[in-house]
Amino acid sequence: MSQTILSLENVNIYQEGNAILSNVNLNVKHGEFLYIIGKTGSGKSSFMKTLYGDLALTEGKGNIVGYDLNGLVDKDIPYLRRKIGIVFQDFKLLPDRTVSNNMLFVLKATGWVEDEEMQDKINEVLDKVGMKNLANKMPHQLSGGEQQCVAIARALLNDPELILADEPTGNLDPQTSVEVLDVLKKINTNGKTVIMATHDYALLMKFPSKTLKCEDGTIFEVVQRTV
Repeated sequence: MSQTILSLENVNIYQEGNAILSNVNLNVKHGEFLYIIGKTGSGKSSFMKTLYGDLALTEGKGNIVGYDLNGLVDKDIPYLRRKIGIVFQDFKLLPDRTVSNNMLFVLKATGWVEDEEMQDKINEVLDKVGMKNLANKMPHQLSGGEQQCVAIARALLNDPELILADEPTGNLDPQTSVEVLDVLKKINTNGKTVIMATHDYALLMKFPSKTLKCEDGTIFEVVQRTV
């Protein structure tokens, strides 16, 4: 039996006092790949922010990678985020340092100290996303797709149990989007759980997987029609 990596029970999600999603019930097993779809403003980002502790969970019960989301205290959030790799739409790479030094910054910030271990880890994650040859490039020298692959590599640095990807292809053209999703799918095949928010329905057709939809203040599973 696969272990549960995320469970939400009767969860209501609020942003600035407004109810965004109500009565959310969800169980995600280790190794699943899950899409969250819905229009802009339907609650996808609020849902993701709740999962990585950016929005407090005040109603319902939630547990993610062994942490209770209700009653999560500030000092626990950095530890939670070490077990979750987060990939954003806008890459969030530091523009003033190389790809390799972007990785180094994260490792040092999360408590790594041994130079050789850090270098080995950087090589390993860049290799996983096919970006090892770009380690000494600056972010502005990379294409959007390459930057996003580097951001995915960064999310893998602390060997997280779960990858949360919030519109990771939102700023990319269709062909590059496919390449980035290919990378995420490979990571999933190698045993990582992936939850990806997207409004790119073409990707869902190309890489079908379990899909939840945010609509009318709720979230529910949708059955994909096979073409």
